[in-house]
Amino acid sequence: MSTPVLDIEFQDVSVRYDHLPALEHVTFGIPRGSFWGIIGPNGSGKSTLVKTALGLLKPFEGTVLTLGYRPAELGPLRAKLGYVPQYAELDFSFPLQVLDVVAMGLYGEIGLFRRLTGAHTRRAMEALEKVQMQDFAKRQISALSGGQRQRVLIARALVVNPSLLILDEPTAALDHSSSEGLYEWINTLHAETRMTIVLVTHDIGVVSEFVDSVACLNRTLVAHGRPADVLSAPTIENMYGCGAVLFGHGDVPHMVVRRDS
Repeated sequence: MSTPVLDIEFQDVSVRYDHLPALEHVTFGIPRGSFWGIIGPNGSGKSTLVKTALGLLKPFEGTVLTLGYRPAELGPLRAKLGYVPQYAELDFSFPLQVLDVVAMGLYGEIGLFRRLTGAHTRRAMEALEKVQMQDFAKRQISALSGGQRQRVLIARALVVNPSLLILDEPTAALDHSSSEGLYEWINTLHAETRMTIVLVTHDIGVVSEFVDSVACLNRTLVAHGRPADVLSAPTIENMYGCGAVLFGHGDVPHMVVRRDS
């Protein structure tokens, strides 16, 4: 059996903030074309992990490879990274059309405030088609619902035709119904494109239902592998503490809460 190509690889990686550990000795790899979930409690290092993979943070020790290169050495390959951060640095009250927001994803290629060509506009429209938002291209971003805005931000990441798409808590500002719809759509996107998708979430139900594999974090890597194999009661307790209570059905828990001590 051939060794799979890894789009993200961590080798004994530790990350610190002002000498305080955020990640400690993390080792795992995400194969090309897979759909991975990253889960863990607040402060467990989920966002730190993806920012380190993107080169936004430097490890204190260890080696990180993204698309086969150290993040600082990606060069033109950086355009193949699609990233939707947990909190978008975008003022949704600003009078921007949806098409303009998606075209922002091309600024790294064409330069800031450069005039879009017809080819750039077509690419932006194609990205909107991928998220079923092409009919909203001329709509003001402020007029959209939370779920629609998230799809537009994902289209902004997709406009560069990335090999790797990283979504950091994409439903953080959405209600339950909108969250479910967005997760189902992300699953469909992966099935249709087979691009590598990394989904950071606190929702164990989502990873148990959709992703191929999951990395369970609590500053260290508690476990990783197929959800059915690793989302056991001991793993959940190692992530969330001995006060964790599991709810759900079947072999995989669908909700975790903490008991009051």
